[in-house]
Amino acid sequence: MADTLKKLKKSLSLKLSFQAGTNCPRPSGSNCPRPSCSDRSHSSGSSSRGLSRSLSFQTSKSSKKTCPICLGSLRRGQGVAIFTAECSHSFHFCCIAANVQHGNRICPICRCEWKDVPFQAPGSVIDARRNNMARARVSPFNAAPEDASAPGARRNVPTTFQLPAEPEQFTDDEQLSVNSIGPAPPSRAQALAVKAFPEFGAVAAAECPPKFAVLLRVCAPSLPNDADRAPIDLVTVLDVSGSMSSKLPLLKRAVHFIIQNLGSADRLSIVIFSSVARRIFPLQRMTDSGRENAIRAINTLSSNGGTNIVEGLKKGARVLEERRERSPVASIILLSDGQDTHNVLRNSYTQDEASSIPSNELAYLNLLPSSICLSKREAGQPTFPVHTFGFGLEHDSEAMHAIADASGGTFSFIETLSILQDAFARCIGGLLSVVSQDVKLTIRSKSAGVRIGSIPSGRYNSEVLDEGQQAVIDIGNLYADEEKEFIVYLSIPVSSAEGEQRPECTALLDVFCTHKDSASMEIHQVEGEKVEIRRPEVLSTADKKVNLQVDRQRSRLLVAETIADAQRMAEVGDLESAQALLAERRSGLLSSAAAQAGDVLCNWLEAELREIRERMASMDLYERTGRAYLLSGLSSHSWQRATTRGDTTQILATNGDRGHSGSIDSTRSYETPWMTTMVTRSQTLNFTSGEQQSQANK
Repeated sequence: MADTLKKLKKSLSLKLSFQAGTNCPRPSGSNCPRPSCSDRSHSSGSSSRGLSRSLSFQTSKSSKKTCPICLGSLRRGQGVAIFTAECSHSFHFCCIAANVQHGNRICPICRCEWKDVPFQAPGSVIDARRNNMARARVSPFNAAPEDASAPGARRNVPTTFQLPAEPEQFTDDEQLSVNSIGPAPPSRAQALAVKAFPEFGAVAAAECPPKFAVLLRVCAPSLPNDADRAPIDLVTVLDVSGSMSSKLPLLKRAVHFIIQNLGSADRLSIVIFSSVARRIFPLQRMTDSGRENAIRAINTLSSNGGTNIVEGLKKGARVLEERRERSPVASIILLSDGQDTHNVLRNSYTQDEASSIPSNELAYLNLLPSSICLSKREAGQPTFPVHTFGFGLEHDSEAMHAIADASGGTFSFIETLSILQDAFARCIGGLLSVVSQDVKLTIRSKSAGVRIGSIPSGRYNSEVLDEGQQAVIDIGNLYADEEKEFIVYLSIPVSSAEGEQRPECTALLDVFCTHKDSASMEIHQVEGEKVEIRRPEVLSTADKKVNLQVDRQRSRLLVAETIADAQRMAEVGDLESAQALLAERRSGLLSSAAAQAGDVLCNWLEAELREIRERMASMDLYERTGRAYLLSGLSSHSWQRATTRGDTTQILATNGDRGHSGSIDSTRSYETPWMTTMVTRSQTLNFTSGEQQSQANK
């Protein structure tokens, strides 16, 4: 044992002597402070005592403040970058970067092999970034392996990549493809359709129901061919803070999937943020060379610093605001796994105030640009939906939900790391299939005395005009095969005429829809079905049967309202009342006509209520997963659009399979065929990669 101790002391003594010498690797132009002669003398003279303390595994306070390579001070605030490795040992960035440039990925202290390593850019690049000392670090060594089976994948994509300096204005977007700016393609053969379903087929002539329901359904056309779709400008805003260290490989893999599935006419830009934000890839078309450059940029990412969501979103919005040319569709994808550590997140409310203030009314939304806040936009100003992804159990679900809600995007809860790529796939499956834009539904009273009362339209803006004579619902963009359903509540007058003068039917509404074809940019107007009811003196048994389409949509609205009320109760700690409310709504749902008839949407709603109750079993469970799961569900219901909710509950519903039974995952509610195809592609890729990895390990 004594001989072993002597050999170890000798080895460490030689190593410290080398590190304390004047030949410490230092890049030219480095500002890394050298230790003074007295510092080196003191270090040499006390090496024996220092070694004894090291061998007893006791780290002194002085060693924590000293760079182990150059022995200079590690105190912050001296204008010198500090690198803290995943093993918790710290070094001057310039010292350890020079070490890494020679291919050394081993910690000089504990000999741990690093996954994320620093990268020292060339001097010219450093000089161009002098004013951005706190930017997130990047590395060419920690590239995630690319999936060779992905469409268009390159087997030998270089991993070294020099990140360009940021311009003052983001007007360096690549020119749109000729096909995007050339003559418009012909309109789609299949047009958008509008259908109507009255609550009952007849109302007695002597009755005047004050709240008669009519269901309006808007159905988007299919998109059978990828070549017929509109190109997109997509900006990914990615969290690379210190907490993302272990998640970066999966994040890179998921973004690789996005890159490989964008078309040559689509354009992508990449923004990263930690304590500060940076655009690391300009808005470029995803041609073969564009994909390679985007993959190189993603492969350079490493994690460090805090979380500044607001700065990341500001920079992402600027990319779209300042571009010279514009694709027909534009959107932002935001991913974060933590709390915003640089901005005030929310106002402090008392328990009484919290019950009347929406949970997503966060103070820092006022810091976001108007281009991603629908309530702040000016007339004629374009807005960009932000689809947010809360990653893991520590993210701020209220903030992510509020950002998505304010911008017209959706919030997805990524509970387990393995579903991130599928979540991205579901999102871009929708974004890559936008067929109709500026969709607006106009409703007009058809008969005297028929008045439009209200339209519970979720987050879609609706307005009742002319004392109930007319109403408008702004729907915006529609994905291929996507459906939106709205219940319009009417007051119907008595049919006062008698005998032969009394009409057999009462016309209720005229409905028509205007929209822009996203590929041809042509404006279309589509007339809906006539909405009328019979007015017999006496109702038959068949007349008294409620329309199941209307009944299940009303059930969906009631469930969404109940979930929102339960969430407000849970936020003030009243889980018992929240669970009781959910249980009561579940009982009412199961007794509804649609549920009794075996409607698949009602089966899904019942499973959702049950899952939320389970996630409210305790305050700890609610704060860890319940809140995020619930808010993601509210986002899905509010926009009638699919979100990923990070659970494995098997349910019986999908937007494309209404009326058809089949057990599917709850994340597929409102899912369109394009979303399903993209998720299947992602899962097939994951399965293939897993098989290849298993074969390699044998």
